[in-house]
Amino acid sequence: MDFAQRTIDLARQNVEEGGRPFATVIVKDGEILAESPNKVAQTSDPTAHAEILAIRDACRKLGTEHLVGATIYVLAHPCPMCLGSLYYCSPDEVVFLTTRDAYEPHYVDDRKYFELDSFYGEFAKDCTERRLPMRHEPRDSAVDVYRLWQERNGGSRRVPGAPTA
Repeated sequence: MDFAQRTIDLARQNVEEGGRPFATVIVKDGEILAESPNKVAQTSDPTAHAEILAIRDACRKLGTEHLVGATIYVLAHPCPMCLGSLYYCSPDEVVFLTTRDAYEPHYVDDRKYFELDSFYGEFAKDCTERRLPMRHEPRDSAVDVYRLWQERNGGSRRVPGAPTA
């Protein structure tokens, strides 16, 4: 099966049905494990990006948060939210089929605090310099939650079974 073409077809169908032009197909052992179009428009959920929905489904099916051994096909280079999710689930590879520069003449999704052009730079700024108003309100009891987690994890700071470099 041509998994790249399946990704394109899924995105095209989503657009034809009123959705946005994004899709993800997750492949493991030569078979589609999970797939999803972007469902933000259909659900009014700004986190319902194709990558997020497909990762959730794949992990639920496998009973793990780790997608080691999987290849993930995405229609376009992932946004920062999806990129973070892709890093976090540890697939073997991510294949993107187009770039923002290629699709920009046809689609843009800038928001009040989010412009894809500048978002990676915005993300790299100190939290006090970002466009999105943020403030740090330190609470020792917030750190206590992490101490409790470490205690319950046998003294280790690491998530058990998480793939590491």
